[in-house]
Amino acid sequence: MPIKIPNNLPAVDILAKENIFVMDENRALSQDIRPLKFIIINLMPTKIETETQLLRLLSNTPLQMEVTFLKMASYVSKNISKEHMSNFYKTFKDIKNDYFDGLIITGAPVENIPFEEVIYWKELSEIMEWSKTHVYSTMCICWGAQAALYYHYGIQKYPLKEKLFGIYPLNINIYHTMLLRGFDEVFNMPQSRHTEVRARDIKKVSELEIIACSEDAGVSIVRSRDKRNIFIMGHLEYDRMTLAKEYERDIKLGKDIKIPFNYYPDNDINKKPLFVWRAHANLLFSNWVNHHVYQGTPYDLTTLGDAPNFQI
Repeated sequence: MPIKIPNNLPAVDILAKENIFVMDENRALSQDIRPLKFIIINLMPTKIETETQLLRLLSNTPLQMEVTFLKMASYVSKNISKEHMSNFYKTFKDIKNDYFDGLIITGAPVENIPFEEVIYWKELSEIMEWSKTHVYSTMCICWGAQAALYYHYGIQKYPLKEKLFGIYPLNINIYHTMLLRGFDEVFNMPQSRHTEVRARDIKKVSELEIIACSEDAGVSIVRSRDKRNIFIMGHLEYDRMTLAKEYERDIKLGKDIKIPFNYYPDNDINKKPLFVWRAHANLLFSNWVNHHVYQGTPYDLTTLGDAPNFQI
């Protein structure tokens, strides 16, 4: 697909080398078409890596898409240059009067902190409230998913005895959904988290349904019954080596961390991990964009309140 992203964003060169069609702002202006408008709240410390991962997955559709990156005005990122954030990221104040077809909220390294004590919780809460009337469909990832479930439905997170870290096979709970169209009965998802949400809490909320889970990884994909909010507890967007980088980082920091589960062949960190979740990651994002966003979002985004909820 032609995916429109800011001029000179580092991801442009990376994706172009992968034969992914990217379009800078200058070229997009010459096309007479309404692109789908997406906003990504990137809370991950690895900003450029996460930008590239998400743009790669969003590219799997013939639809033109316009992507805006959002930062928290109440928090200054420590692992990326101020110039990068200034050039490529906007704040909520910049976009609060706009409307969007889709929103992605990423994970964040704040799992062990109570939600209300996170520095930018008040700002993020304001954005999540705003999204009810200004965004057609939302996908939340890892801590972002837990934060959204807590804000919208009061669902608590619980600390795990040890970090859930590795590649975990998941079972599909609901087969007749376009979100998982083309999925195998069992599929793999990277997990990297210290907390969880529990099935019994979700089942108490009539507006929610569990799409995929497993005994080892627990609840992993949840969806609102109106099909407009997706909550993913793992990281299908991760690259082949992302877990390896996290493992090496934690070892250097002296953390007590186990080798990622089911990741390195023969549990040998010198062997290249198999990329066993890539196909399902591509399917999930393309299904979300094509069936959960494009099929329902109105042409005039200011009429979002009147948009139908397609039962897919």
